[in-house]
Amino acid sequence: MLLNTVVWVVVVVSLTVLLSLILAQFLNKPFPGRTFVRMAVVVPWAASVVMTTTVFYYGLDSNYGIMNTFMVDIGILDSPYGFTKNVLPALGVAIIVAVFVSIPFTAYTLLAGLQSVPEDALEAAKMDGAGPFRTYFSIVLPQLRGALAVAVLINIINVFNNLPILRIITGSIPGYQADTLMTYIFKVLQFDRRVDIASALSVVNFAIVIVIVAAYVKIVKPMKEI
Repeated sequence: MLLNTVVWVVVVVSLTVLLSLILAQFLNKPFPGRTFVRMAVVVPWAASVVMTTTVFYYGLDSNYGIMNTFMVDIGILDSPYGFTKNVLPALGVAIIVAVFVSIPFTAYTLLAGLQSVPEDALEAAKMDGAGPFRTYFSIVLPQLRGALAVAVLINIINVFNNLPILRIITGSIPGYQADTLMTYIFKVLQFDRRVDIASALSVVNFAIVIVIVAAYVKIVKPMKEI
C-alpha cells in the first residue's frame, strides 16, 4: 500500500512534468492553428475526471471495450485482456489516466513561465554562440524554476490525494494489493464500516501531505527569486 502510493505519486508527477515541458515548449512556438490546439489541450482538464476515467475503464473492458477490441484487431493482443482486473496493468492504466488529466494544467503553468522568459536573454545567448540545448538548460530552464516548483507541488498534492481514478480503475480488484493510502481509507470506511480506523488514517494521510509540502518548500524554495 505504501509502496503503491510512492510509485503512484512519483511516476505520475514525473511523467506529467516531463510531457508538459515538451508540450509547453511546442505550444510556445508559432504555428498554424496554435490557438485551436491550445484550446484542445484544455479539454482533458475541463472534463470530469470521473467521466474521463470511466471512458478508459469501459474502453478497456475485456468483454466489450472498444480499446481492447481495437488492440486485438491490429494484432497487439491475441485475445481481449482484463487490464482493470489485474494489479499491475490496472495501476498502469490509472497512471496513464492521471497523467492525461494532469497535463493541461501543468502545461499551461509552464507555458506561462516560458512566455515570461526575457527575449533579450535569448538573443544574447544566440549572439554568444550558444546552441539550442545550451540556451534551454542555461537560460530557459532556470527561468522556469518558479513555474516548475509550483506545478510539481500542486501535482504532488493532487495525485497523492487522488481517489476517483484509482477507485474506478482498480475498484473491481479484490483485496488491497492495488490500493494506495487513499483507496485503502475509502475501503475501510465504505466496506468495513470502521469509521475510527478511517478517521485515524485520514489524520495520518493529512500529516504526510503536510510533511511532504513543508519539506518540498524548504528544499526547493518555490518563491525564491531567480
